[in-house]
Amino acid sequence: MQGHTERQIASLIDHTILKADATALEIEKYCAEAIQHGFCSVVVNPVHVRRVADALRGRNVRTASVIGFPLGGNVPALKVKETEVALEQGADEIDVVIDLGAMADGRYADVESELKAIRRASEGKIMKVIIEACLLTDEGKIAASSISAAIGADLVKTSTGVSTGGATAEDIALIRRTVGPEIGIKASGGIRTRETALQMLDAGATRIGLSVGPLLLQL
Repeated sequence: MQGHTERQIASLIDHTILKADATALEIEKYCAEAIQHGFCSVVVNPVHVRRVADALRGRNVRTASVIGFPLGGNVPALKVKETEVALEQGADEIDVVIDLGAMADGRYADVESELKAIRRASEGKIMKVIIEACLLTDEGKIAASSISAAIGADLVKTSTGVSTGGATAEDIALIRRTVGPEIGIKASGGIRTRETALQMLDAGATRIGLSVGPLLLQL
């Protein structure tokens, strides 16, 4: 990845602000930074989607909303409704937390059913499935990634960034072997340096989620 230019790296970054007490001023700052650096998207909690969509209108930066964040424990109907509202308010992409309890139980059919419903609700938009890899066995990571690919998700995302661990190159490589070359992979959680970001890209990631994008580009 030494051949990646700063502009190319920037275009793969989801500039992310998901803290509970994010202010309007901070959200607007993230939008301005994303425009300045040419980031792929700005990722926010649903309450901020309209503000971000307004700030990014006419710019080549997407608006992304998390869904079922951070635990994935909402019932499917609520995740679908949250998706619909986010899209109505201007989201171009959604980052959906998988039903982690169902994954732990091995109720893969329930996981698939929920994700299919969310995929239908988000047709035509980018859907990323957050599998929270740090809470899964390798078997679970493979199953979650396979289900995500099967229902038509655009990317598998490693982590929420608020659980017991974040992205690892090993998990990225495992997901890539599982889903093949056609689906994207988003590395998220614990990425704070250019070196770490490049390791994720080398392992097969196609998108990087982090809150310190401008700093990473300066390192």
